[in-house]
Amino acid sequence: MKISTTNFGANATLYTLENDHQVKLMATDLGARIVKWLVPQQEGHTNIVLGFDKGEDYQTIDSYLGSTIGRVAGRITDGKFEIDGTKYQVTTQPEQSNNTLHGGPDSFETKLWQAETFVGTDYVQIVFHYQSPDGENGFPGNMAISVTYTLNNNNEWRIDYKATTDKATLFNPTNHVYFNLTDNHEQTVHQHKMQLASDSFAVINDDVTVTGELRSVMDTPFDFRDAQPLTQIYESDYPQNTLVGGLDHPFVLREDVPVQAKLISPDEKISVEMTTTEPAVVVFSGNFGPEAPGVKKVKNFTGITLETQELPGAIEFENFGDIVLKPENTFTSTTTYKVNF
Repeated sequence: MKISTTNFGANATLYTLENDHQVKLMATDLGARIVKWLVPQQEGHTNIVLGFDKGEDYQTIDSYLGSTIGRVAGRITDGKFEIDGTKYQVTTQPEQSNNTLHGGPDSFETKLWQAETFVGTDYVQIVFHYQSPDGENGFPGNMAISVTYTLNNNNEWRIDYKATTDKATLFNPTNHVYFNLTDNHEQTVHQHKMQLASDSFAVINDDVTVTGELRSVMDTPFDFRDAQPLTQIYESDYPQNTLVGGLDHPFVLREDVPVQAKLISPDEKISVEMTTTEPAVVVFSGNFGPEAPGVKKVKNFTGITLETQELPGAIEFENFGDIVLKPENTFTSTTTYKVNF
């Protein structure tokens, strides 16, 4: 078990956590994000997540890639919400149909977090800390937030979130890691198989906000209760598919199963299993949109997310959960990804 550090550019540090099985988890304080997850194979290490080689690329190409997302993952319609009779307007993004995406512009993913590391007998750990000031992007409350990444000898990457506030606010964090288990990150994930312990999903509007409807996956291409190739999404003209060119949908997770989501590489040599204390997962299949001349971007469909959280729209729809955090409470949440190889 060991941890090493290197300069990552953009005033950031790259931390490499390694267990006794030569599994390596690389993370940076820029956005409290995962950069690489290296798994030993016969031909060398396979990197199973999308990432860049230097911090500056996260500032210019894609700031969400692998990052901690907050204060609120997903979209807040028109940036408006109400807590205990007080109405709030948070910063919106014109490119998001004037909704608020992932906490608004220049949020958690752009910040340099404080970091501390620990080495145990069977685990290595990094704890990221961030103080989010009252009024950041319009959100109320001074918040103290910690995100802990632990790599253990069971080849598990565990994420523990903890947060407090001095004023009632919204909090619904996630991690925006993109998985591609092939190590060829120019190749789409269409041939990956996915299994989701989910009987229903949240229907979305044209602007990717939720409608408030929870729909059964039965007889839809969103039925992944048994492992299916992701091609079943792209080979369908189901309206919810064509709306966003793939998946960008919240799924309600079952709690009575040992594994709530699973991804399997095309050659079936590597799989990742997910469990979480959260009630939902947003699956985004990397539909990044059309190429633009002279603009660098992540290639479409080369990664897929498993973003654990309360259902987006929880502040609007009563049956979607509760994301209000009050001063008398402490927010905690855990998500674990286990790699098998």
